[in-house]
Amino acid sequence: MKNKIYLKNIIDGSFLSKELFIEMLPYMFFLTFLTIFYIGNRYHAEKIFRERSILKKKIENLRAESITTTSHLMFISKESEVIKLVKKQKLELLESKFPPKKIFIEK
Repeated sequence: MKNKIYLKNIIDGSFLSKELFIEMLPYMFFLTFLTIFYIGNRYHAEKIFRERSILKKKIENLRAESITTTSHLMFISKESEVIKLVKKQKLELLESKFPPKKIFIEK
């Protein structure tokens, strides 16, 4: 019963001078270290989670922009649209009446 800590001993601070407390100091330091490490780890995990969700939103936006750009480029590269753009800019280009010819080089 000599090693028990009572409420009276805690209130008046006499338990700090007892041998039991001195024996528990390394364990208390270890628990304090683990608590601080746990809190830091939690903050780090939350930070990574926030960054990940921000990057996920950016990826979704960039994917949508990529699809929009691709469809726009496919639309303006159609033959009919190219002809319209040439006429609109008055480039005086004419559509070829003959198919392209292959050029063969002998080695």
